[in-house]
Amino acid sequence: MPALRERNFDRILIIKPSSFGDVIHALPVLNGLRSRFPHARISWMVANSCAGLLEGHPALDEAIRFDRKRYGLLGRNPWASAEFADFVGQLRARRFDLVVDLQGLFRSGFLALATGARTRVGFANAREMGWMFYNHRMAVPDPDLHAVDRNYLFAPLLGFADVPIAFNLPVRAEARASVRRLLCDQGLQADEPYLAVGAGTRWETKQWPVEHFAAAITRVHEACGVAVVLTGMAEERSISDQVAAAARGRVANVAGRTSLPEMIALIDGARAVLMHDSGPMHLATALGKPMVA
Repeated sequence: MPALRERNFDRILIIKPSSFGDVIHALPVLNGLRSRFPHARISWMVANSCAGLLEGHPALDEAIRFDRKRYGLLGRNPWASAEFADFVGQLRARRFDLVVDLQGLFRSGFLALATGARTRVGFANAREMGWMFYNHRMAVPDPDLHAVDRNYLFAPLLGFADVPIAFNLPVRAEARASVRRLLCDQGLQADEPYLAVGAGTRWETKQWPVEHFAAAITRVHEACGVAVVLTGMAEERSISDQVAAAARGRVANVAGRTSLPEMIALIDGARAVLMHDSGPMHLATALGKPMVA
């Protein structure tokens, strides 16, 4: 049998359901697989909350939504158990011949096995003994390796080591148009330059004080008069409201008011971004935006 990097695959599944930043960090693997297997059908198992990052990606044929909260009721809710069995049946019906598990947990490893794919690759140090479900395991030489580089360890194994790392995050035309209307409603002129600011974060230990964000925005206003657009998830609306109230200048607060594709379009349209270590920060990185974080 030829080495794995020399074999051809027709139906490929990537397993990386979440989280926001982790899905972005896995995008180069998708691009590498598409370059190596241009005619393959490539699917990605992704959580509902992150599906907007993938839908419309030029290298992807299908985003398979995985309802983690629903299937977390297995054994306690007969309907959830029946739905999970149906989900597994749908996976098997796709007849994947290669599964790449980038999540590295027991559940993701089990799902890789449950697909029936004959070739299943994953990390040798997958947690919760997830490694036991793979028949090709990739060692991680450095635990401090950045997630993008760690995921790309699979490139030599699967034959796309010569493909440069790229994210190719899709920016939808309809999302651009929606953001343009939203910003006009907030008082910005069409095509007016703006600074995108993400004032919120999931982690309290990473939260920069409101007054610091307000001071930074005020200085930007005094220095160049550029408009500022506050962006973020719905749960970050409160902190964004506080920043908007404390800052001087032209501030549009749309945190919690955009879909994921619209947030991508909003950040892509910014001249620069000021962000926490957060999901929007990873978006800005993937889009190649000038950033202070």
